[in-house]
Amino acid sequence: MKVIENVSEFQDSIKNGIVIVDFFAEWCGPCRMMDNVLRKVEKELQNIPIIKVNVDSLPQLAMEYGVKGIPTIVIFQDGEEKDRIIGLVGVDTIKQKVVTVQGG
Repeated sequence: MKVIENVSEFQDSIKNGIVIVDFFAEWCGPCRMMDNVLRKVEKELQNIPIIKVNVDSLPQLAMEYGVKGIPTIVIFQDGEEKDRIIGLVGVDTIKQKVVTVQGG
């Protein structure tokens, strides 16, 4: 999983295909737990990139995408938000959302 450093890198990362974005903060306990879940998702869905956005480092992205609570997972397809999960969830929940976005 790649931690995004700036807005242009974020835009480049989400513009093609399905991308899972984890909006998080270092101080957030549930975010650290979600990181473990996302590592499992990454192993199971190897063709789906997962990127991380630190809301403290890039608050403008958190505001732009209406992130009010963390962790927030946003699933993008070709640069467009398709689904969102707020709070700590399991691997199966994330995988099911991705399958739905893929049209399966």
